[in-house]
Amino acid sequence: MFNSGQIDGPQLVAEMRAWALELGFSQIGVAGVDLSSAEAGLLAWLSNGFHGDMAYMQHHGLKRARPAELVPGTVSVITARMDYLPRAAAQGWQAIEFERLRRPAEGVISLYARGRDYHKVLRSRLQQLSDRIAARVGPHGHRVFTDSAPVLEAELAARSGQGWRGKHTLVLNREAGSMFFLGELYVDLALPASAAANGHCGTCSACIEVCPTQAIVAPYRLDARRCISYLTIEHAGAIPPDLRPLIGNRIYGCDDCQLICPWNKFAGRSGLPDFDERAGLTGRQLAELIGWSETQFLRLTEGSPIRRIGHERWLRNVAVAAGNALRQRDDPALRAALNAAAAHPSELVREHVAWALA
Repeated sequence: MFNSGQIDGPQLVAEMRAWALELGFSQIGVAGVDLSSAEAGLLAWLSNGFHGDMAYMQHHGLKRARPAELVPGTVSVITARMDYLPRAAAQGWQAIEFERLRRPAEGVISLYARGRDYHKVLRSRLQQLSDRIAARVGPHGHRVFTDSAPVLEAELAARSGQGWRGKHTLVLNREAGSMFFLGELYVDLALPASAAANGHCGTCSACIEVCPTQAIVAPYRLDARRCISYLTIEHAGAIPPDLRPLIGNRIYGCDDCQLICPWNKFAGRSGLPDFDERAGLTGRQLAELIGWSETQFLRLTEGSPIRRIGHERWLRNVAVAAGNALRQRDDPALRAALNAAAAHPSELVREHVAWALA
């Protein structure tokens, strides 16, 4: 283990903040490793089955709440926040995004997924931050996490001053809303912890009320099994028929609880071109998207987080949105595109296409 007596903790944290800004991060903080007060809530969430198919969340047990067990030797957790709202996002972007949901024949992709895969961006830059720390203090134990392991990410972020847990369970920041990614560096360096942020949701319940599937079952409690982001991204099988009509034209993720949040009027634009919207992923018609071959899907989603769901789930999602569009207005072109996909080799795709046509 690193001899922390060799470093000036406050000075190193001040230097890290400067390095982080140079690397494109919006903010960093430091949390301790005692998360014992969060264990009861984690166990209750798991026992309710709110994690759905995300079995990895249960496999590691309480290691999620025990950083020093997950990565032996960990003494501190450096948390990092990176804004992702595209540089070109217009004023009134929230209203623009809500308007997309009122165009049923258009497929809507979550804002965060329209640029480069954030896993790659954050992992690379967190590693660069770790390299700078090593150049300053010498070799030390560390491990980078970017939504890649059973880490209590939001809990660590809240404890390290990145923001507070909103009623939708995402982290909110007074100066930046919630349109940001989080990443962590587990280190064996004893660093002074940042001050935690206070909550500022007050009596507002806009996120709970706007959720299309009522996945926020109580303030600060999310049933992932009903969440459209979970259903269209994490869930591998058939989407429950009773939830399909509620998905609307969302084909990858859902931003509604963030779009409605008053704090997101302060959302910061990303300083990085990585999160600029890629041509071809926004404003596409469902009739075209349902016809993408696997080769087209892989080519058009290269370097995007969308690629990780695979072509089969992509077609499943588009078929659901297409069915919802046909329910509102018959569209011969969309119906023809669905009919062309009706004999797809995948049973999962065929079942959702049949539902859409019915």
